[in-house]
Amino acid sequence: MIDTLIKRILELNNPSVVGLDPRLDFIPEFIKQEAYGSYGQTLKGASDAYLRFNKAIIDQIADIVPAVKPQIAMYEQFGYEGIKAYLDTIEYAKSKGLIVIGDIKRSDIASTAEAYSHGHIGRVKVEEHSYCVYKEDFITLNPYLGVDSIEPYMNDCQKYNKGLFILVKTSNPNGGQIQDLSTDGKRIYEVIGSLVSEWGQASIGSYGFSQVGAVVGATYKKQCLELRTLMPHTFFLVPGYGAQGAGAKDIADCFNKNGLGAIVNSSRGIIAAYKKDKYASKYSEKEFHYAARQAAEDMKKDINSVIQ
Repeated sequence: MIDTLIKRILELNNPSVVGLDPRLDFIPEFIKQEAYGSYGQTLKGASDAYLRFNKAIIDQIADIVPAVKPQIAMYEQFGYEGIKAYLDTIEYAKSKGLIVIGDIKRSDIASTAEAYSHGHIGRVKVEEHSYCVYKEDFITLNPYLGVDSIEPYMNDCQKYNKGLFILVKTSNPNGGQIQDLSTDGKRIYEVIGSLVSEWGQASIGSYGFSQVGAVVGATYKKQCLELRTLMPHTFFLVPGYGAQGAGAKDIADCFNKNGLGAIVNSSRGIIAAYKKDKYASKYSEKEFHYAARQAAEDMKKDINSVIQ
């Protein structure tokens, strides 16, 4: 799957991913009113608003970005109806040719990890039958429980041609409380980075990158360079660009000399672009999806300016 992602990045000349992390205050009033008109101000109404919003965004970006990254928590909060919107969003994105990175950040061991893995990137057995449930192409994982929390996913990656992005150095301000601690002369994020690199050695594809990738935050420029050097065969999923404060110059070191090695995420900077002064003067609320497309094109240009 990592080769598929890289091929699509090269085809579109665009190493960016749009985070589909909707919130009700991101969604234009007319979409909410349409959804509430059908289902009321209920969990189903909110979930339907999410799906309508996502589909409009997807329609405008599917030909210019290689992937989308829905954050499952935004949907889970609405229970069954939210999960259905998550599933339907994935289904719709894949129907438009987009690669889907499920931002689920799971962490558990043994049969529990296997259950997560089978549901999200493998297949679930029901007696003699098996089913592909969530249908993500990649998922994010938390490695805090060690390799036995990762191995079940690696097995399904190999079996079903899927991929992982494992948290190494996150973009949030307080991640360093744990990730920057020293042990035997190394920072925790360096130890995790070395482990992730080791875990991926058996699954390196034709572009030189493993199916086992890493989440590396753009908000820590120095660490980006350290980890790129430490993990030459690991593909990075890079959050923190845009709304979290990082710019193109901050993410440049996540890429190798050939301009490969990373895909950069922006969520609200794209999907809520119509609310930003830069785009509000040109696009109305009903044109939110066109603002999202323009923001995605601007992001592509910005990133390419530092890696090409």
